[in-house]
Amino acid sequence: MIRLPENTTVFDDGEAVARAAAGHLRTLCEDAPNQRFAVCLSGGSTPKRLYTLLARPDYATLPWSRLHWFFGDDRAVPWDDPLSNVRMVREAFGTPSPIPETHLHPIPTADGPEAGARRYEATLKAFYGAETLDPARPLFDLVLLGLGEDGHIASLFPGKAALDETRAWAAAVPEAGMTPFVPRVTLTYPVLASARSVLFLVSGAGKQDPLARLSQGEDLPVGRIGGSPLWFVDRAAAGA
Repeated sequence: MIRLPENTTVFDDGEAVARAAAGHLRTLCEDAPNQRFAVCLSGGSTPKRLYTLLARPDYATLPWSRLHWFFGDDRAVPWDDPLSNVRMVREAFGTPSPIPETHLHPIPTADGPEAGARRYEATLKAFYGAETLDPARPLFDLVLLGLGEDGHIASLFPGKAALDETRAWAAAVPEAGMTPFVPRVTLTYPVLASARSVLFLVSGAGKQDPLARLSQGEDLPVGRIGGSPLWFVDRAAAGA
C-alpha cells in the first residue's frame, strides 16, 4: 500500500467515502449550532456521490436553512453546460433541492474567467464581511477537495500562474492543465486553507499515482494546501 498522508482513513469504496464525508459534515454542523455554516464544494465523481447522498431523506435534519454552499472552482462555461460544476451540483442535489435558492453561490462564468474571478472574490468578501482573511476566523467551515491525476486541486494545476497567487481570493486560469482544456476560475490557496476543516475525497485506482508521487516528496499542487487536512481514501486509490 502507498504511504498515505497523515490523517488518512481508508474506506472500502467511493460510496463509503461519501457516507463518511456526510457524517463529517453532520458532526461539524452539530458542533456549530445556530451559526451560519459555509461549505466549499468540489467537482468530481466522489464529491458528486456525496451531494446525491445529502439530498436523501436521511439528511433532511441537516440545518439547511443556515448552510451556504460555495465552489472551489469551475469551468468558464454556461451553468447549464455539461462541463459546469454548477450543473453537476444542481443535478446531484436534485429537484426540489434541499438548498435554499439564495444559499447556493455559483462562480459567475458568463463574462469569462477574469471577470468571474473578480466577481466571485467580491461575493466571498461580502459573505465574510472583511477584505482580508483572519486566521482566527475561517471563511469556510468545510472545504471539500478532490485530487486530480496530475496532482491538481480545484483548478490549481502544475506549472500554472494561479499556484503562486497569494493576494487574490479567486484567480483566472486561462488554460487548464488537463482535459477539458477550457478556461477556469479557481479559489487560491489562502482561501481554500481558510477553513475549520479541509477534507480530501479520493477514490479510484487512477489516484494511486498522485498519492505515490506526493508520498515521495514531489512538489505537487495538492502538497501546498498546508495545515492538517483530513483524507478519506478508498482502497483502490490507496492500492490496498
